[in-house]
Amino acid sequence: MTSFQAPTGTRDVLAPESARFARLISTFAREAQRAGYGLLISPMFEDLAVFNRGIGEDSEVVTKEMYTFEDKGGRNLALRPEGTASVVRAFVQHRPLLPWKAWYVTPAFRYERPQAGRYRQHHQLGVEVLGSDDPDLDVEVIALLHDYLHRVGLRQLTLRVNSMGDENCRPAYLEVLVSYLGEHQARLCDEHQEGWEKNPLRVLDCKRPACQLVLRDAPRFADSLCEECELHIARVLEGLDAVGVRYSRDDFLVRGFDYYTRTTFEFSSSALEGAQNAVGGGGRYNGLTEALGGPATPGIGFGSGIERVLLAQEAEGLFDNEEPALELFVIDLAGGEHARDLTYQLRSLGLSCDRAFDHRSMKAQLRMADRSGARIALIVGQDEIEKGEVTLRVLRGEHEHHQEQVARGVMVERIRELLS
Repeated sequence: MTSFQAPTGTRDVLAPESARFARLISTFAREAQRAGYGLLISPMFEDLAVFNRGIGEDSEVVTKEMYTFEDKGGRNLALRPEGTASVVRAFVQHRPLLPWKAWYVTPAFRYERPQAGRYRQHHQLGVEVLGSDDPDLDVEVIALLHDYLHRVGLRQLTLRVNSMGDENCRPAYLEVLVSYLGEHQARLCDEHQEGWEKNPLRVLDCKRPACQLVLRDAPRFADSLCEECELHIARVLEGLDAVGVRYSRDDFLVRGFDYYTRTTFEFSSSALEGAQNAVGGGGRYNGLTEALGGPATPGIGFGSGIERVLLAQEAEGLFDNEEPALELFVIDLAGGEHARDLTYQLRSLGLSCDRAFDHRSMKAQLRMADRSGARIALIVGQDEIEKGEVTLRVLRGEHEHHQEQVARGVMVERIRELLS
């Protein structure tokens, strides 16, 4: 019989890594809710046009990476490749009060070569705010991502910030960029020697050495910004200085999506090797709501890949002394009902607790207790039952191998002492 495996570029996430996933999401939820963001849960697939219009029909995400399909009703749909377009579609459909502040956590699907922290199904969390052009909101959004990444323990971080201008000043920049790239076309990487003129901003995103050499002397966004965009980015940088978020200016940061205007930003981890070291980023996208059929509404947001953040945490050694997920394991040698009742009692008091089933032997139950990662085993046999006691055996930690019998009435108090 065929033995099935997860599709190429996907994977199953088992404990203890799945617990790390849950901790990241829980931490992010607290940070977002504290700043006034509400959770949005939206479909994993959308009308294909949502992403064609929202991301850009000429972008690599749309042309090469999206999972598209026709459903049984003949509708053209796509699995979500990123978070922003779906949030904006939900805004256009429901028209919540402005400013609308939403956070999300979602799987994202890209048909691309699997790489470190990025699978064909990976997971993102992020925020979006619609309804305000205020550059102080840009500061809030960037600071929120900064605080979340620090809250989960990352320290080897760098933040790059750019302004991509707007509909008033970007055309002038694109004109000089196209002229420059045309002069140096032969030196571009193989991929960008074709198609660079159609979408020159993609060249700015290229990490290949050939394009990086060409970009050293390329025209910069900062030299083409109109007065309003200059004032906007100046206020953003002033705000980041004021709240203590360190950054560097990067005139070539475009982040691969056509919808960005003005502020773009990206956090990278120096603990991760190679070009795939981004742990979160985003930007402002004035114009995206109109593309999806809504009224002109400014917006800004970011996304952060859960797998990539986990890799950065591991690279910084944050899992080296990880606390076990389980505190207690009950070993019952007297029929099973004592384990049943004790585990229920201990869980109801806020202690994490597990047990064995199927009337296993003492040796087998001790093996399971050790494998579970529990810090303390509670042993209940006929002798303990007659005396109204339990035996506590410390399996790991400061008091490892310590064993004592305690009365049921003081059992919980003594367990808490040993755990502390």
